[in-house]
Amino acid sequence: MIPVGSTGTEAADRVADVLALFTTGPASLGVSEIARELDLSKAVVHRILQSLVSRSFVAADPQTRGYRLGPAALAVGARALHDFDLRNVARPVLRRLREETRETTTLSAMLRGSRIYLDQYESPQEIKMTVELGRPHPLHAGASSRAMLAFLPEEAWDAVAAAGLPRMTPETIDDPRTLRRRLVEVRTRGYATSRGERQHGAGSVAAPVFGMDGEVVGAISVCGPVERFDRAAIELFVPLVTAAAAEISHALGWAARPSVASGP
Repeated sequence: MIPVGSTGTEAADRVADVLALFTTGPASLGVSEIARELDLSKAVVHRILQSLVSRSFVAADPQTRGYRLGPAALAVGARALHDFDLRNVARPVLRRLREETRETTTLSAMLRGSRIYLDQYESPQEIKMTVELGRPHPLHAGASSRAMLAFLPEEAWDAVAAAGLPRMTPETIDDPRTLRRRLVEVRTRGYATSRGERQHGAGSVAAPVFGMDGEVVGAISVCGPVERFDRAAIELFVPLVTAAAAEISHALGWAARPSVASGP
């Protein structure tokens, strides 16, 4: 249903913007909240939601009196994950990396200025780390985030810092100068490490994945309880993770140095 006075492109943009809010915001959103966030009238938002409800892309949430993603959206997301080249290419490499390290291995990609986990292979050990697929995480906290952010143009570094660096744990980097220094280090050595920065008690080693054009498209990591990520373990994991990331990058067509802006 196209709002009166809108072109088809404007209406499509509005529908896309409404759906996108459900990927980064709370699971349930109300008409007023969506209207305020997108600077739209409540009447327009209501008509968009009713159209999406009729096609099962969103569903009414009786507990909150808002709306949440419906089965059609879940089906589209599941198909996208199934067909996504990065995920398909990374799958056997992540499995092997899990066997080599006996820790959980993950695949991440960027989404609207944040990072999401696309896939994981859990550690066979009883005490292990697991992640939630599809949930957005900030780009300043954690090894996978910094492994990707470091290879974006420095304008992206400034934008992340300007948006604020909220502390997720006492170890989170919340100073722009410290973040920039750490990003330069990651860009120089080709991998990132974290000990309790995004999640208390979690350690990780991550490396970027590049696409055919040399731009960063994701990151892979080995992660687990921070007690198992001491200096010796990190030294063992780094060559395994960076080699796995390079293998995935080459399978995606990358055959040159990553394309990034000049370092500071």
